[in-house]
Amino acid sequence: MNRLARPDPRIVAAVAALGALVLLVLLVVWRRQDLLGVVLALLVVLLTIIAGVAVSAARQHDQPEPPDRSAGPAELMPYGIDADTLDALDSRAALRAVRDRRGTPSGFSDR
Repeated sequence: MNRLARPDPRIVAAVAALGALVLLVLLVVWRRQDLLGVVLALLVVLLTIIAGVAVSAARQHDQPEPPDRSAGPAELMPYGIDADTLDALDSRAALRAVRDRRGTPSGFSDR
């Protein structure tokens, strides 16, 4: 079974924006204030949302994924302390541990 190819997000955004614009112009020219006018307005909103999501997908697709540094060696981690350890410690103990690892003299008070 063949898989359907996904359309480019830029094309989806352009088509949805063009459709929303056409429906908006149609809605303004007709000045319908009945059920058809409400349906047209809802379609304009739906197509605008689709265009916005497609633009966001295109932007996300263009940016390369950042490398995952959390699984790297200890020398890549800042001072060897991860976020879970910092969450487990209170702020004074965390500051003291960072100072001890860096070898910085504790000349500052912990107020």
